[in-house]
Amino acid sequence: MRSGGCLSYLVGCPETCSGVLVDPELSQIDRYLALASRTGVRLHHLIDTHTHADHFSATRELSRRLGVPTVMHRASPAPYVDVRVDDGETIIAGRLRLRVLHTPGHTNDAMSLVLADRVLTGDTLLRLGTGRTDLPTGDPEAMYDSLFGKLLRLDDTLQVFPAHNYKGTPVTTIGQEKAENPRLQQPDRAAFVAQMQALRIDLPDHLTEALRTNRTGGKTVAQLLDEAARQIAFMSMEEVRQRVTEHDPELVVLDVRERDAYEAAHIPGARHIPRGQLELRVDKELPDPTARILLYCEFGKISTLAAAMLRTLGYTRAVALDGGVRAWREAGYPLETTAPS
Repeated sequence: MRSGGCLSYLVGCPETCSGVLVDPELSQIDRYLALASRTGVRLHHLIDTHTHADHFSATRELSRRLGVPTVMHRASPAPYVDVRVDDGETIIAGRLRLRVLHTPGHTNDAMSLVLADRVLTGDTLLRLGTGRTDLPTGDPEAMYDSLFGKLLRLDDTLQVFPAHNYKGTPVTTIGQEKAENPRLQQPDRAAFVAQMQALRIDLPDHLTEALRTNRTGGKTVAQLLDEAARQIAFMSMEEVRQRVTEHDPELVVLDVRERDAYEAAHIPGARHIPRGQLELRVDKELPDPTARILLYCEFGKISTLAAAMLRTLGYTRAVALDGGVRAWREAGYPLETTAPS
């Protein structure tokens, strides 16, 4: 299954309907569950071949939902891993046998999984390429040993299934990679290391956030927003405009942006409490927890989090504007200014 350049694999045993999911990506959870259901595969393990730096792993969330153990190499820093494996060990699901090869280089916890007819190489060996070695815990010397000392010694007929394919090339084999992969044409260690060190590749998007969440099991910003959105209701811009125009006495419109943004332009009649002060000021400035409070910000994200927080404090009628004040402005809806205090 592909998500951008990232590849995930559902590997199943047809005789026992047992399977494993390898390198799942957080935004694709519904696809994985639908595919497993459609094919009749029951997941036994959720496996990450390494600590990903370019996307958010779904193993922890799927493990929580399904009660299925997560698997990573023992060098992984992630605290939520249930089964830590090492070189030469085997993961079993039904009649599937996945032999673990510790293949560091891209990361120090990288591993490949060898099956009867294929090898899942993570970010170590890619189709006509290799993983980069310039990210945290990367090491070109270790990459050389993993490639020339382990993966390239496997049977030439094994198919190569990597965790990334940015070029859309078809499946290759170990033999094809030996013959055609441009990064493997330097069998000399020093030349290979120099080649890897000379690469200049753009850093992945969301690098810091991906490493933080994948290393610690913390939540992504998108997860926080999704969770908050499920806890509240929203009000459309058209509905808010009508109520503001009619001076609805039951609706409290609350701007949670910083003061300079509020003073420059805000929805008519809106009150102002910056998001960073909301918990400290809300009891004094909004003493009625039954009030209907409409929160908004610039893009609609901070106000979603803020509305969810108010609901946890007991303001059960807190809602967020569907879209931020920027969308309100672009729609030509009225705004007013306030003289700087």
